[in-house]
Amino acid sequence: MSRAALLVLADGRFPAGGHAHSGGAEEAVGAGRIRDAGDLAAFCRGRLHTAGLVAAALAAAAADGTDPLALDEVADARTPSPALRTAARRLGRQLMRAARAAWPDPALDALAAARPRGAHQPVVLGLAARAAGLTPLDAAHAAAYESVSGPATATVRLLSLDPFDATAVLARLAPELDQVAARATEAARRCAAEGPGGALPAASAPLLEIGAEAHAARPVRLFAS
Repeated sequence: MSRAALLVLADGRFPAGGHAHSGGAEEAVGAGRIRDAGDLAAFCRGRLHTAGLVAAALAAAAADGTDPLALDEVADARTPSPALRTAARRLGRQLMRAARAAWPDPALDALAAARPRGAHQPVVLGLAARAAGLTPLDAAHAAAYESVSGPATATVRLLSLDPFDATAVLARLAPELDQVAARATEAARRCAAEGPGGALPAASAPLLEIGAEAHAARPVRLFAS
């Protein structure tokens, strides 16, 4: 195992397409729910413990060897918004390209063949982590961090927020990131006994789902989602 691989996978410059997505922040800014660093902190905390937890658990389960096609179905069931399902699969397809270039692996090839239009991004992330020799906990950390780093970076652009303030939001969330990653990994370990549908969390974030549909309908937007 190389922890340096985790740094590569979680790096915002890794060409996985995440820079084009705001994680719901653009719609939240437009609706007035994010106006400053305090609002951003509340938004990221809520996202971390809902969508972030679900993504971290899916990634950890994939890294642990759970059937990725079954996990892709579980991800679909936990994503009511068609706009978010489309975004997740587009991101998964882009991440798949980057992961196969970085860490060639038969499991990645098989999932790419089975889901040519893209599997859900957290599932691909978990397989990429496994191909890179990382642990399920590593995969969970990468997914959890991505769930908040994307909105924080996007808000800097959307509000001209001081990047130091945005970085401070992420730094202060670090203990909760650890907690979410640990909880997600524990759920992933139960997949063999309970099945992924029963073992993995299904935390709901209705405002993210509603916001994603509203955002997708906007004729002009800065971010894809």
